Parts: sequence; C-alpha cells; structure tokens
Amino acid sequence: QIDLLVRLMKWYWRQAGNVYCSGNTTVYYDQDQRTNRNFRGPDIFVVMNANPRQRNSWMIWKEGGRYPNVVFELLSNSTAKVDRTTKKDLYQDVWRLPNYFWFHPVTKELKGFKLINNQYQEIQPNVAGHLWSDQMELFVGLHDGILRLFTANGDLVLLEEEEAQRQAAAAQQQAEQAQQQAEQERQRAERLAEQLRQLGVDPDSM
Repeated sequence: QIDLLVRLMKWYWRQAGNVYCSGNTTVYYDQDQRTNRNFRGPDIFVVMNANPRQRNSWMIWKEGGRYPNVVFELLSNSTAKVDRTTKKDLYQDVWRLPNYFWFHPVTKELKGFKLINNQYQEIQPNVAGHLWSDQMELFVGLHDGILRLFTANGDLVLLEEEEAQRQAAAAQQQAEQAQQQAEQERQRAERLAEQLRQLGVDPDSM
C-alpha cells in the first residue's frame, strides 16, 4: 500500500516538478537541529511546492522550515493507538499539518482530518465515500479495497502501468474498429460489383 501510493503520487506529479512525496522517510524537526530527538517517520508524506529530488530524510531546518502538507498513516493493531492519539496530537499541535489521513488495510477504516483554526476537524466523505484533500486537490478513497487517489471529478488516478494498459486497450479498440470498417467497405464493394454484374456491366473493366 505504501509503495503503491508513493509510486502513484510520483507518477501523477511527474511533470509538476514541485511536489515531494516519500514513504518510510524520517522527518527531523528539532529546534536545535539535533537528529537524536524530535523525529518521526510517517508512512507517507507529501510536501507541496518543494524540490522533488530524492532525500534520505527530511530535515526541517534544511528545507526552509517546511513541514509536510499531507501525511498518511497505515494503521495496524500495534500502531493504531499511537496513530490515533500521539501522532494526531503531534501533527495538529507541532507540525500544524494541514491534512492527516489514516487507513487500516484490514478493517478498511479510513479517516481524514483538516486543520481549521489550529484544530483538526474530521473530513466528511462525499457520496462515493471519498475524502477531499484541499492540499493535494485530490480525493482519497478506496478502490477494490485499496487506498487510492481520485480527481476532483471522481476519476481514478492511474499508475503508470495502468495508463499504459488503458492506452494499449484504446489502441487495440481503434485497430479493431478500423478493421471492422475496412471489412464493411469490402463487403459494400462486393455488393456493388455484384449489382453491376447483374446489370451486365463488368466491374473490373471500370
């Protein structure tokens, strides 16, 4: 799930050139620029208007004081309590994280929060059960039981291989339609030739 979302984000924003996203990367936020305290490793985080170059870690003091815009945490029986309490408080009170989402891959529990007046308010789902991220300008929701992203119009954001498969399917459909059209033209020409023969006209001499 982590790998899928990170690949999806990098592919979706590949041409933007100003979105950094990563999975299982440590964020250091100590005011004294120390790396042995005040750090967290979100499952997935996104920083808007940032250089997308690869990093081994995200150090706030090396990134102009920039914290992530969006964090995703995947719940498990061992981490769910911390994700719902300790991390939520940290993201709200210290990071001032605008959007926080958590998802349990087994139970399919999905919740999202938006920071309003320094307090998290739960994001209400739309009719499709998707949660809007005003930071990413995308919906977050489930597709075949997996956490995915959707456009403002509700369309599924595709992975690179899914786009390739869709393009290949579209090309095959066009080829089949062209073949069908050619066959229809051939049959029409044969009918016309037969009608000419019935009238005593040799179509090959025309």
